[in-house]
Amino acid sequence: MRVGVVGAGYVGLVTGACLAELGHQVTVADVDSARIDAVSAGRSPIHELGLSELLQRNLGSRFHATTDVAAAAAADLVLIAVGTPLRAGEMDPTALLAAVSEVGRAWRGRTDYPVLAVKSTVVPGTTDRVVAPALEAAAAGRAGVDFGVGVNPEFLTEGQALADFMSPDRIVIGANEGATVEVLESLYKVFPTVPLIRTNTRTAEMVKYASNALLATMISFSNEIANIGVAVGGVDVVEVMEGVHASRYLSWSDQGEVRVAPIASYLMAGCGYGGSCLPKDVQALAALARRTGEDPRLLDAVTAVNAAQPGRLLEILGQELLSLRGAKITVLGLAFKPDTGDTRESPALAIIGPLLDAGARVIAHDPVVTAGEVPELVAAGLVVTANLAEAIAEADAVVLVTPWDDYRGLAKIIGDRRPLVVDGRRFLDGHAFFRYRGIGL
Repeated sequence: MRVGVVGAGYVGLVTGACLAELGHQVTVADVDSARIDAVSAGRSPIHELGLSELLQRNLGSRFHATTDVAAAAAADLVLIAVGTPLRAGEMDPTALLAAVSEVGRAWRGRTDYPVLAVKSTVVPGTTDRVVAPALEAAAAGRAGVDFGVGVNPEFLTEGQALADFMSPDRIVIGANEGATVEVLESLYKVFPTVPLIRTNTRTAEMVKYASNALLATMISFSNEIANIGVAVGGVDVVEVMEGVHASRYLSWSDQGEVRVAPIASYLMAGCGYGGSCLPKDVQALAALARRTGEDPRLLDAVTAVNAAQPGRLLEILGQELLSLRGAKITVLGLAFKPDTGDTRESPALAIIGPLLDAGARVIAHDPVVTAGEVPELVAAGLVVTANLAEAIAEADAVVLVTPWDDYRGLAKIIGDRRPLVVDGRRFLDGHAFFRYRGIGL
């Protein structure tokens, strides 16, 4: 199938590269010429394991990159994968509308019933109320008559996005007429055993939000349990969650070996979630609820708990150090999670800012993120180094925020020195350090 993808970010680029690998003819378009230049040279502009190799294998044959949206719009199926950020607390459809309108203008005069599917995360009702009318106006045609409009949400986890796409746990297709469903089903016919959920556009949009809201809720729930345990005293949240994970709802015995469901990884305490999805999606869904007259008490609480969680690390530092002013504090990890270079809504940023404001000397290390990706913090005094030993040298405190594998050997690097080690992910062996404090302990 000829597939066009508009947007070469995490979702669009991974989707396009994987569809090409599966045998489709793919054209990915993006307005960012530097990004397209990198992709055309076989270099992934984002840190995603295996993506550059996938691009190189398919470039020039089944995969093409361009700044010309009309070239992508010439396909049989166009997937919209542009960003839908928060603005004033609500989902901003600006980039979405621009992409859809450009596709529509390129479709004027077409008679072969092309299909547009929204992969961007959009609040329920967006495709019906915003996308379809914009496409109709730009294309001078009618949805369901001259072209199809549908929803095909993505379920990709940064750091393992290629594996998620090539081995999906579900495929959701939202459309209000059969021809669009048939086109989207054909796109994924290589996955005959994967659960296929066919529904209308609004339900498909809600599946994505419900999925992300569930994960965010599990994280905030775990953090609230951790904080209550600390207040009570004598409670270790890691052991609490081990007991929770042992429930038959979350684990089972497979030939004598206990296996834990992957979703249990979200039932672990830490210093909060970040990234481009969970924070904005929970808030956007809550904003939608308020517009409809509903009171999203649970969603608001999830966001509030998460927003406060990085502050727990600051509290520990304040309790353990005589003063933050002049203290050398090393922050390990700038990305919001390991195996990605994405710093959006990273808890590390919420910690570094207040430390600098308090007069601390802050140095950060991340295996992927460089100083150029956090310019505002660097301007405020943050030092970013690629040398881990240099980062922790003479530190008064070392704060682990992102559980990169590079940090498993932290105790050996510290040696016989005795800085305070604050574990924001309960990732380290606390017994290996002279002074250790961890979330939920």
